[in-house]
Amino acid sequence: MSNFAIYPSLKDKCVIVSGGAQGIGAEMVKAFAAQGARVGFLDKDENASAALCQGIDGVSYEICDLRDIGAMQASLAKLTDRLGAADVLVNNAARDDRHDWQDVTPEYWDERQATNLRHMFFAIQALAPGMIAKGGGSIINMGSNSWWEAGGGFPAYTTAKAAVHGLTRTMARDLGDHRIRVNTVVPGWIMTDRQKELWATPEALEAHRKRQCLPDLIDPVYVARMVLFLASDDAAMCSANNYMVEAGSI
Repeated sequence: MSNFAIYPSLKDKCVIVSGGAQGIGAEMVKAFAAQGARVGFLDKDENASAALCQGIDGVSYEICDLRDIGAMQASLAKLTDRLGAADVLVNNAARDDRHDWQDVTPEYWDERQATNLRHMFFAIQALAPGMIAKGGGSIINMGSNSWWEAGGGFPAYTTAKAAVHGLTRTMARDLGDHRIRVNTVVPGWIMTDRQKELWATPEALEAHRKRQCLPDLIDPVYVARMVLFLASDDAAMCSANNYMVEAGSI
């Protein structure tokens, strides 16, 4: 870990992360804080949020349900009042709950889109004006390679994640004249606690290793490192693209 890069351009930047209390989001929060950024995150889990912030300087959070756009907008306003206008937005929050296509109702479909996609656009809408006033920024939307691999068993989730790529590319065009970069990070199967508890059986892990070009399972920290790069000035000419962190999954 000590060999990881330091990005001077991230020091004192205001970074907002959705779904920041656990898993990949928590790794992002810790990674940005270690770079000297001012980090704010949104999450609905009060206990996990408070636990993450213990011993980490420069981190603030607001509790909200991202499916409630009004509540999310109010929480973002509180964070930016506290930390300043955002330089970086990481649209991370999502849930990959499994579901059978035959059981999906219109209500469940709409709820999955609200959980995995809709909040991303409205977070951009809320924070991009501040980036425009600052003269630039970086927006990173979290995709998934589940649909690239034609993964089954959760069609509402994979549809939402496929749509993230369209959102990234159109917003990269709409915001590019303001020097705001918009990119998608595409994780493979990342070994968060949630994945280990619910789906990472020995048989599933063995099959997954065979799909990867690299033999090692992916720790959340490596997704965070890609996000740091895209947030930094080192990625100043990177926009409208996909950045894979999936160990060469096929």
